[in-house]
Amino acid sequence: MATDTADPVSFSPRASRVETAQIVLPGLTNAHGTIFGGILMQWIDITAAIAAARHAQGSVVTASMDRLHFLRPVRLGEVVIVQAQVNFAASTSMEVGVRVFAEDPRNRARVQATRAYVTMVAVDDNGRPRPVQPLVPETDDDRRRLAEAAGRRAVRLAERRAIEQRHG
Repeated sequence: MATDTADPVSFSPRASRVETAQIVLPGLTNAHGTIFGGILMQWIDITAAIAAARHAQGSVVTASMDRLHFLRPVRLGEVVIVQAQVNFAASTSMEVGVRVFAEDPRNRARVQATRAYVTMVAVDDNGRPRPVQPLVPETDDDRRRLAEAAGRRAVRLAERRAIEQRHG
């Protein structure tokens, strides 16, 4: 686990960034020749987990995925680029912003296909939540993302309280 004397750059959004790439093969597509949404969600979840684990310096689990928007179909033969970084860190949880691009393998032209926010929780060896370091923004864009993520977190917490009140 990280210590209070750790290098703050290690806890910047940049330090958590990850990019993965996959090719859309026939077994991953539906009858329309586009990728199954669930496959794309899996790739989003895995990439977000890598980004969060980098920030947490250890194991993480998925708490929620929200604001998942499929903006454009991803077609057979395209390359899927999934980019993720931590936008916000609370005491044990982190919001990871994820962008998905469809890339034409012939000319490498990219179009954003999907976006999502994933909440991850750092866990210890017993699967219990454990503390994470605060996020250290470096740029104006980092600070903007942090502020926007704090707003989304407030909405998530209010939604969670409402669900708990209804379902006990």
